[in-house]
Amino acid sequence: MRTMATAEEAKRAHALVSGLQHYFVEKLDGVSHELGKDKVCEAVEWLRDEGRHGGGVRYETRDETVFDRGSVNISQVHYEDDPMKKLGSATAISTIIHPANPHAPSMHMHISWTQMKEGNGYWRLMADLNPSLQNDVFKRDFDMALERVTDALYEEGTAQAEQYFFIPVLERTRGVSHFYLEGYNSGDFEADILFAQQFGEAVIDAYTGIILQALQYYRTFTAEEKAQQIDYHTLYLFQVLTLDRGTTSGLLVHDQNDVGIMGSLPSHVNRPLLYSWLEKMPKPQDRLLLSLIDALPEGKIVAVDERVKKRLANAVRAHYKAFPEALTMQANSTIVPPTVENHTTAE
Repeated sequence: MRTMATAEEAKRAHALVSGLQHYFVEKLDGVSHELGKDKVCEAVEWLRDEGRHGGGVRYETRDETVFDRGSVNISQVHYEDDPMKKLGSATAISTIIHPANPHAPSMHMHISWTQMKEGNGYWRLMADLNPSLQNDVFKRDFDMALERVTDALYEEGTAQAEQYFFIPVLERTRGVSHFYLEGYNSGDFEADILFAQQFGEAVIDAYTGIILQALQYYRTFTAEEKAQQIDYHTLYLFQVLTLDRGTTSGLLVHDQNDVGIMGSLPSHVNRPLLYSWLEKMPKPQDRLLLSLIDALPEGKIVAVDERVKKRLANAVRAHYKAFPEALTMQANSTIVPPTVENHTTAE
């Protein structure tokens, strides 16, 4: 049985992310109904310490004609019964959608409320559009949605995102439109939770509109376009597993939700392309990339199934246990308190 945090703010945050999960899953099911094979997302539950410290539920896409991979996860982990922990609770929605059609961009969103036992808390809001094929219209639509909903915070959030999603060895960002607000607390919880809700709904609405446009306009695609998508998915896996702080911290804290945390990974990647970046990696991160490559099956275009996800998770854990100083080489943004678990399952 999954227990919940008792702090009022944590309860409110859980109600928020649950509502956003339901809203987005309905939208995704609608896309499948309209343009796919009408297969609804399915729920998978996971437990932290057999539910004593919470856990979560993720909805996974099942319509492979529309979605390459898709996961909409909510989680709440708490340590109210553990006096050794400074963290009271961490409540989050994390989602990544990789469409099957290369003309439809991928999208990632994360919204979380982290609360320390002394009562202080903060929000983390993130969203980014990740296309494998350039489409200026889709980028403009996502940019406009982010700017409208974040208003005065837009400049700060886009600046943080440009830094966080930058891949130094490839000299590019992961996506083309992104927003990242770390450690946010205006001092008015009611205003902040409303902003978090509006942010989530705006991102979901904008992305649903983009994917519907893409799938209605681009009914077919070429083998070359599909190859471009797989190459981009390779870059996505590379960024997530070598630079993303949220993914790494979730993997280092426990191994009870590896498949969920790795829900952001696409179904297939280009193994030789990944290997070609090895010479660009600084030490000791070259060892991490080599371990990730070794965790993949042999071949050129290789599948990233549940068994592979677990091997990749173990490779990340083993690397940072051997080289803890390498954590400082991950993506830069504002500093995340080291006592806080970032329970992200789609980054």
